Amino acid sequence: MSASIEKSMLIADLQHQILQWQGFKQIEKKDYGVGLGELEKAFPGHVFPVGTLHEFMSESNEEEAASSGFISGLLSFLMQKGGVGLWISSSSQLFAPSIKSFGVDPDRIIFVQMEKQKDILWALEEGLKCEGIRAVIAEVQDINFVQSRRLQLAVEKSKVTGFVLRLKPRFLGATTCAARWHIRPLPSHMRGDMPGVGFPEWEVELLKVRNGSPSRWQVGWRQDQLQAKRLTLSSNPIYHAKRKVG
Repeated sequence: MSASIEKSMLIADLQHQILQWQGFKQIEKKDYGVGLGELEKAFPGHVFPVGTLHEFMSESNEEEAASSGFISGLLSFLMQKGGVGLWISSSSQLFAPSIKSFGVDPDRIIFVQMEKQKDILWALEEGLKCEGIRAVIAEVQDINFVQSRRLQLAVEKSKVTGFVLRLKPRFLGATTCAARWHIRPLPSHMRGDMPGVGFPEWEVELLKVRNGSPSRWQVGWRQDQLQAKRLTLSSNPIYHAKRKVG
């Protein structure tokens, strides 16, 4: 075996050990995937990380709605092998039946409404501890490193996947989340000349991804699946320049 091959194997082994120390849970692609195609190559091992935390940054209600739609598309794949989901909202704006458009039965999602952020964080942590839950989505404006670490410790034991929806965050800061996303709505995709509302389209940007490659895609929901096309990466004027306040 050549020295270059041995070096490559050693580096790959060290990378794998580092991922394990950081709490990254990787599932074999042949056994699990979320239907994101080329987008999944941005993650370590080209596999979407489950059993960990993802945070979604939104600067408007439109972006939050786009994030909710994109997450619903992910849920359709995450929940294929059974289980239930938990969606914790701070408002009554979420229209539960709409999730059926993404192939998820609303009766498999437990919807909870809470007003106080501390109560939402508590419910999020408790939900992430339940091994029978496939995924937990929670609307939390701000989360610090210590709070995210508590959540990460919970998912490391339960293997539940957590999605934190942050609407108009007052500061960014560091968290233990495996990925930080920014989803923007795009004009819907129309089929032929048919009138009405078309299929959802989003501009999906990975702002940060642990041991992966941040990039940007155009993603649409078509034929009951997510379809991604890579876009030219450019700086985000909001999240690459925003300073911590408060």
